[in-house]
Amino acid sequence: MTTPVPQPAILTISPYVGGKSKAGENQKVAKLSSNESPLGPSPKAVEAIRAAAVAAHRYPDGGAHELIEAIAQMHGLDASRIVCGNGSDEIISLLNTAYVGPGDEVLFSEYGFLMYAISAKVAGATPVKAPEVDRTVSVDNLLAAVTDRTKIVFLANPNNPTGTYLPHAEVVRLRAHLRDDILLVLDAAYAEYVSNNDYSAGAELVEAHDNVVMTRTFSKIYGLAALRLGWAYCPPGVIDVLQRVRGPFNVNSLAQAGGVEAVRDQAHIETARRHNDKWLPILTQAFRGMGLGVTPSVGNFLLIDFEDSGKTAAEAESYLAERGLLLRSVAGYGLATCLRMSIGLDDENHAVTEALRDFLGT
Repeated sequence: MTTPVPQPAILTISPYVGGKSKAGENQKVAKLSSNESPLGPSPKAVEAIRAAAVAAHRYPDGGAHELIEAIAQMHGLDASRIVCGNGSDEIISLLNTAYVGPGDEVLFSEYGFLMYAISAKVAGATPVKAPEVDRTVSVDNLLAAVTDRTKIVFLANPNNPTGTYLPHAEVVRLRAHLRDDILLVLDAAYAEYVSNNDYSAGAELVEAHDNVVMTRTFSKIYGLAALRLGWAYCPPGVIDVLQRVRGPFNVNSLAQAGGVEAVRDQAHIETARRHNDKWLPILTQAFRGMGLGVTPSVGNFLLIDFEDSGKTAAEAESYLAERGLLLRSVAGYGLATCLRMSIGLDDENHAVTEALRDFLGT
């Protein structure tokens, strides 16, 4: 008796495991494991979502036209180059589905987002990692890893889980040395948190080249992770391809309604940005003062290294979880000595620092 057999590469995939959301039964938790906005969504977005739910029996706008116009207006972009997805994860998956297959290679950095490798394998391609330097993407190492089989290069900028980034000049250099038939995907999920003058999310590169795509998300600073909403800015040829392969109603009505108001409420976004700007240096200094390593971050999270602390990251994760403080293990990224902490609310951040001092005996 036989059973259906999947494509060979599928069984080599380790399923993606998100950040923990529960500790003990009925225990109140501070979920600092998924890089979500601690301030939540804009109240205006919440109201729009409630209003849209009344018409949940109707199909959504298949082209997400109002949302795309809102995004284009806010960012000063060409609306005809924007496509929306069920999270930027879907767009990453669609790009792999459309542009790679068996025998092709998908290239990304050593600690790049896990979904790059997963979606590449689903498409039958081979994921390839280029070594980082000081937990930062190396353009030289990426270029050295390019082969005749390379079809897509994914660049998370800023990168998750390290929080490091590449200056715009380095991204320009990367694009300049790639073949024109290689698609460069700039994953700018955390772009709204970056204030450094040498950073760019990459829209100008999309407009200047036929092989550059920029992806963005509403799951981080916009606080709409539950709705799964992302978008991409693309050259005309790539937009045409994505419109052919995406589902006809891939973005639901509630997500579209919430997204429109979230984009328009930039005052809420600025409040979230200021909260993050306040706590990044405070927590970095506090953790380093305990003898922990902290990778400089421009995102809404910190990578904390326990290698020289005399304790393990796994022990720290368990200790914190017992107190309802959920951080993210990043052993799956090859960073077994580290935990990743999302910036939380004031009391949550204080609770983590106090718990770690107790844990380390400092």
